[in-house]
Amino acid sequence: MAYYSSFQLLGFFCLMISFLQLILLQALAWGPDVPTQGFVSLPFNRSFYHIQKPYDVPEDQRYSFVDGIHKCWVYSTDKPHTTTSQTMPRTEIAIQGYNYSSGVWEFEAYGYVPYGTSSVCIMQVFGASAPHATTLMLRVYNGSLMYYTGPVLVPNIYDKWFKLNVIHDVEAAKVKVYIDGCLELEADGRGGTSHAFKCGVYAQHNDSFYMESRWKHIQVSRKCRP
Repeated sequence: MAYYSSFQLLGFFCLMISFLQLILLQALAWGPDVPTQGFVSLPFNRSFYHIQKPYDVPEDQRYSFVDGIHKCWVYSTDKPHTTTSQTMPRTEIAIQGYNYSSGVWEFEAYGYVPYGTSSVCIMQVFGASAPHATTLMLRVYNGSLMYYTGPVLVPNIYDKWFKLNVIHDVEAAKVKVYIDGCLELEADGRGGTSHAFKCGVYAQHNDSFYMESRWKHIQVSRKCRP
C-alpha cells in the first residue's frame, strides 16, 4: 500500500487547482457560447488593414494607435472617405487584407463606445447583393447596440469594454453575433461575392456631432476545412 506525505498531497492538490483554474479562465475568455473548434487565427498587423477617413484631413487627426488601442473618431461635418463618395463621414479600420468570398470567418475584438456617440455604425461585414452594401451592421443609437436599426442587442453599451465575436458562414448564408461570449443574434446573409470586416465609426442619419469608438485585440480567424 502506497503512502504519501502531506507535502506530496498538498503539491498534487495545488496542481489540480491550477489545472482547473486554467480551464475556467479559458472558458471565461471565450464565454459559454462562442464556438472555437476548427478556427485558426491569422496574422494581424498594418499590412492587413488601412484606415478609411475623411479625404481632406491627415490620418492622425481621425485615428490613433497607442498602447495597443485603436481609436477612431469623426465629426458629422466631415467629408466622405473619397472625393467621389456620396456616403456619410467615417473613420474605419478596413481589414481588406482578408477579403473573402467563401468559408467561415470570424472577427474578434474588444470594443468601447464613449457616452454621446450615437447614430453610428461601429462594425460591419462589408459586401452583399444589391440593393444592399453590407451583410451586417452593428450600430449604436442613444447607447443601445443594434443590428441595423433593430433589434437591440445590448441596451447600454456606453463607457465599458465589451468583447465582440462575429462569425460569417458564407455558404450557409448566416451571421452570428456574440457579445461577451453570449449569442445575441443570428441573422441571414445578404449574398455578395466579396466580403471584408470593418470597425470604427461610420455615421448614419441623425448622427451625433462627435462619434468615437475604440478597439483592442483585433483578431481575424478562418475555420479550417475538415
